[in-house]
Amino acid sequence: MNKNKQKAVRRSRRRTGIRKRVIGTPERPRLTVYRSLNHMYVQVVDDLAGVTLASASTRDKGVSVSGGTGNASAAEVVGSAIAERAKQAGVTAVVFDRGGFKYHGRVKALADAARKAGLEF
Repeated sequence: MNKNKQKAVRRSRRRTGIRKRVIGTPERPRLTVYRSLNHMYVQVVDDLAGVTLASASTRDKGVSVSGGTGNASAAEVVGSAIAERAKQAGVTAVVFDRGGFKYHGRVKALADAARKAGLEF
């Protein structure tokens, strides 16, 4: 098994373990993060109803990112955008699902920006 496949398998196992514990409810939906090499994607999900309440990414037209899209400053912009969209959907508190990624770098920058914009974790 090559190094990249091993890395993907380890992330998948971490993600499965996190999803066993983290469940989005109508009172506290799940804020889920996906980080690719070039972009960040975030959703606020109510797992009991199976509904996405709000979403944001570096690819959205409404999210203006200056410079590159795969860096911490772009993640901060997405974090503040998801906080605003979640507030519009009536969500003030969420449970954070890091999606198997380390809470470091872009993931941490996104979470800090969402907290700063008023979302409660």
